[in-house]
Amino acid sequence: MAPREQMILLRDDPPLPTQMWVLSPQLWEDLLTEYGFRVEAIDLLPHPDEGATTIQQLIRARRLPDRPARVSSRPRSTRAPAAHAAVGVGAILLSEQSILLGRHRRGTLELPGGSVEAGESFEDAVIRELGEETGLVARTGDVQLLGTLVDHVGSVLRVTVGALVHAWQGQPTTQPDESVGDWAWHPLDQLPDGLFVCSAQILTAWRPDLAIDHSPAHSTHFASGPAAMPGDGLA
Repeated sequence: MAPREQMILLRDDPPLPTQMWVLSPQLWEDLLTEYGFRVEAIDLLPHPDEGATTIQQLIRARRLPDRPARVSSRPRSTRAPAAHAAVGVGAILLSEQSILLGRHRRGTLELPGGSVEAGESFEDAVIRELGEETGLVARTGDVQLLGTLVDHVGSVLRVTVGALVHAWQGQPTTQPDESVGDWAWHPLDQLPDGLFVCSAQILTAWRPDLAIDHSPAHSTHFASGPAAMPGDGLA
């Protein structure tokens, strides 16, 4: 970028000619940090004419000693990629060897869950979907991510993250304007027919001993221990 000549007035001193590169203040700070400086102070110097809109910014920065070089990275393209995947979560709530299932308006029975929204963590998505669908309140610290299940519907890749919710507050109730309701606890040894395929995949990945038929999905576990998915493979 080519600089332009700029005259800066510093209090009562004579005008100071400088070479000015027009970059945003945040970009200046980012560049200084990237190249081994620590920004110590930023002074804003308004124009003596109160009607002027120009404000000069004086940045004082100190080079850090023996700072290793930073590896650069290329930013993402501003053009959105072609949509080819759907990402969702499903939550297992276990109470006295019974799990919570709701009935979708299409008739299937399923775990609480839904799509992950932009900017959400998987834990946050579990908490949000649990509250929206059942009215139950939980904390992200009570959510244990179990693993991913990957299959496809036509040309769309479907990624489902299973989670175990260890604690919650309230009683599950049907929520207005939600597609799933009539929440009830079902014993693990007496699971009903007609489970939603994603819920069935999560349950058998979590407990391979459960006799549930469903289409295959590739599973990869996140955690270890008795509550976690047993490993990767076809569930």
